[in-house]
Amino acid sequence: MKSIVILAGGGPAPGINTVIGTITKVFISNGYQVIGLHGGYSGLFSKNPNYEILDFKRADSIFNRGGSYLTMSRFKPTQEDFEKNFNAAFFKENDIKLLVTVGGDDTASTANRIAKFLEANHYPIQNIHVPKTIDNDLPLPHEQPTFGFNSAKQEGTRIATTVYEDARTSATWYVICAMGRSAGHLALGIGEACHYPMIVIPEMFNKTSVSVEKIVNLAISTIIKRNILGIPYGGIMISEGVFHILEDDDLKNCGVTFSYDEHGHPELGKVSKAQVFSTILENKLKELKLKVKIRPVEIGYDVRCVNPCSYDISYCSQLAWGVWTLFDKKETGCMVHIDESGCAAPLYLKDLQDPDTGKINPRLVNIAGGKVKSIYKNCLHYITAKDYEAASKYVSNPADFDFCKILNWDMNE
Repeated sequence: MKSIVILAGGGPAPGINTVIGTITKVFISNGYQVIGLHGGYSGLFSKNPNYEILDFKRADSIFNRGGSYLTMSRFKPTQEDFEKNFNAAFFKENDIKLLVTVGGDDTASTANRIAKFLEANHYPIQNIHVPKTIDNDLPLPHEQPTFGFNSAKQEGTRIATTVYEDARTSATWYVICAMGRSAGHLALGIGEACHYPMIVIPEMFNKTSVSVEKIVNLAISTIIKRNILGIPYGGIMISEGVFHILEDDDLKNCGVTFSYDEHGHPELGKVSKAQVFSTILENKLKELKLKVKIRPVEIGYDVRCVNPCSYDISYCSQLAWGVWTLFDKKETGCMVHIDESGCAAPLYLKDLQDPDTGKINPRLVNIAGGKVKSIYKNCLHYITAKDYEAASKYVSNPADFDFCKILNWDMNE
């Protein structure tokens, strides 16, 4: 029986099961067997792949659930894997006509390599990628979100709202770190929805270099400003991405003890970024003799496997139906996209890749866009030149905590 195979790579995002379930339903109704491959890409390069046949009952039981029914993996095949380990027999024995990959930028980049490999070796197998990530950093047209982002943002907003209420109730400052390795979409979205007085994302440092000191001073800027306003509490939302663009020496000298990998780089994946930053901030506040209660909260793994919101269920269903549409049109080596009119369109992976690295570059927050400017101009609290006199009650050098001076921004631009 002619078949298709589905795999999921990278980390979880709400809506994966909607894609898997809906693709299964639509392809079964069109006469295809649907194979679910466990272990991400590793199954394609294994002599004994772990897979199962998906039926309508299974699809119908998972389509609105969080997590991924198909176990995921961050496996990245090497060139040697392509040359020696690609399991062509699996495709031939199951008469597979289509490989569907579900994932983020890394999974998309590998999908691009597989598309080229299939074409070069004349395998009659189409390859369509479904873009997912809670980080919202895949380069979809017209700022179209990646699936999973809105569900993660909704759950993150629920958590951050509760945290903010605790801050108000107990006169505490919370340092919240949200996932987003390359871009600050999730931190910005949650921070905006909760009216946090300071949101720090990597894209903010577009006119100056990033440093631990600047991040700390931004946090202190909002604390002082709120003290001036008589508000002794708040939340500082930070994207984990800022830690990944810091220099190693800056982290080594920040007063926090890290473990290091074999290349001498701090192993940030093993620590709570919120805990790291709250410790650094506490040390600086003590140095300034400012008495502030600081508590850390991490938002990340707890938003990846929540049940998808109605937006993502509808969106993922459209993407899955779009896979059938593109398959029926003989499209391959592409990412499915739903345009403004709701029609499925192909985004060819070869057109999205960086010509030097071969990878698909992440979509960053448009820091110069009107929406983002409005957030930073109207939602946040921070020290400006007009606050220097009042701020001098708390620090001897208010200009060091001037938001625009720290970032080299002009809010009138």
